[in-house]
Amino acid sequence: MSLDKNKTVVIVVGPTAAGKTSVAIELAKHFRTEIISADSRQCFKELNIGVARPTEKELQTVQHHFIATHPIAIGSIHDNLNAGTFEQYALEKANELFNGHEVIIMTGGTGLYIRAFCEGMDEIPNVPNEIREIIISNYKKDGLNWLQTEVQQKDPVFYKSGEIQNPQRLMRALEVAEATGKSILEFRKGKKEKRDFNIIKIGLQLPKEELHRNINIRIDKMIEEGLVEEVSSLQDYRQSNALQTVGYSEIFDYLDGIISLEEAIELIKKNTRKYARRQMTWFKKDKDINWYPPGEIEKIIEGVSKAIICH
Repeated sequence: MSLDKNKTVVIVVGPTAAGKTSVAIELAKHFRTEIISADSRQCFKELNIGVARPTEKELQTVQHHFIATHPIAIGSIHDNLNAGTFEQYALEKANELFNGHEVIIMTGGTGLYIRAFCEGMDEIPNVPNEIREIIISNYKKDGLNWLQTEVQQKDPVFYKSGEIQNPQRLMRALEVAEATGKSILEFRKGKKEKRDFNIIKIGLQLPKEELHRNINIRIDKMIEEGLVEEVSSLQDYRQSNALQTVGYSEIFDYLDGIISLEEAIELIKKNTRKYARRQMTWFKKDKDINWYPPGEIEKIIEGVSKAIICH
């Protein structure tokens, strides 16, 4: 596969509430192009407030793709949307957009989706819905400790990788172990795909105190905008994998009478801080990312423009 030096995807990454959407929009306006979202939850039509989807004004300012495009199947686990699905979608969309643009912007905090787009995805066997449903049900009932114990017993190799605080990764490892009898790590090919376009990665980071303040403000705003009502309207979908996540799980517990609304809000803030920390740990391992404060948009545009010329 030959490299087209005239085609570039600029990827904006960073933790939740760091300002990725604003920076991506400014970059897209500067390069007169469009944005592909790399967020594993904003793509669902039914999820809006709790996933901090861009506002209607932001969506109208620049054309976005992979936002509010996928329905959740009622009464079932939506198993057709994963990093492999995103890789295929994003590569096809990028190829389409390159017909009219030399630069495309991608942004999101789902590190696995971005890695899949840049490097390719491991071919992991499909897992029957029944297995996934049982694991999610047990996790909801017995919590993270149960999940960690199960993975330790059934995929000790993955357990030793250290990702034992991430329920999504743990559930994925467990379902593969249950379905195949093998460790999920056995399916990792370790070979990076070569893309036929340039990739420039921009990371956004803030001092911890400022990021935490942004998170708190964002969560309070979500509550004001109707997060409780949004989650309540999704009761029929609550076993969906898309809803086993921060912001939804805590409100479901509130609606079930397990905790108070105040406790749910504090838990969302606490769990969002933990999620942001995991995101930064993931992205900091990627040495190709150039880091900037999100407020320095002129420096970011200048740095991206120079990087494009150098390619």
